[in-house]
Amino acid sequence: MRESRNEHRTPSAASESSRPEHVARRNSDEVRVHGFNACMAVFAKRPHDVRKVYLVESRIGDLKPVLAWCAQRRLGYRIVEPQDLEKLTQTQHHEGVCFEVRRRTPLGISTLLKVIPAAPKPVLLVWLDGVGNPHNFGAVLRSAANFGVHGALLSQDSALSLSGAAYRVAEGGAEFVPIAQIVPGEDVLGALRNAEIALAATVPREGESLYGARLPKRLCLVLGAEGTGLRRGLVDRADLHLTIPGTGAVESLNVAASAAVLFGEFYRQRALESARRA
Repeated sequence: MRESRNEHRTPSAASESSRPEHVARRNSDEVRVHGFNACMAVFAKRPHDVRKVYLVESRIGDLKPVLAWCAQRRLGYRIVEPQDLEKLTQTQHHEGVCFEVRRRTPLGISTLLKVIPAAPKPVLLVWLDGVGNPHNFGAVLRSAANFGVHGALLSQDSALSLSGAAYRVAEGGAEFVPIAQIVPGEDVLGALRNAEIALAATVPREGESLYGARLPKRLCLVLGAEGTGLRRGLVDRADLHLTIPGTGAVESLNVAASAAVLFGEFYRQRALESARRA
């Protein structure tokens, strides 16, 4: 790593910090966010959570506001070589920048339901049941941000978190979608129904065609993992079952592609309703 002007290091510290075992350490309450759009979204939404900035020299011009902000607050930043950034992020897809950022604590379901629009205003939530791939998670959040999804629910046994990979794939969308984690014993279905939110299970076949269904104005879409799909209990207790029609050449879309199609159709139906009222 090369020393930036905003941080003094002794020669011994400089040599130590070039080793991958050194750069891999960070506080457990922090996450390394990489990818230009992901980092800039964090800076725009919650700059107070940024703890440190790493960037390659070619990104200095793009990140001038960030570096000025760091300098004003005496917050450390380093200009590093691309290979050093690969060690920090554990990927070649870092796009020349990495922020160490305080982790967002997931909301409780009750808190999420308090911050979304109250009935009868339209609401869309997504519940990821058994989904474990961080890239799929990031892609779902990207689509969710684009179509105005009001929150994402993670099952109590979910291993998903806002990792660096999820942030990068979300392209900034992770900052715009509240995330709630279900806790053991919580009556999620009861809470959703009290908030007048219907539950829609997405199934690969034998559900109502997405394009023939009139989607409820307040809806929680449940999507399952590839292979295992949704838990039977959620399918059985859902208010409606939706299938995305297609040619049948493949069994189904992956969860991220399915989410984008479903979110887009909900958005389309609400836009048509608004146009009719205008």
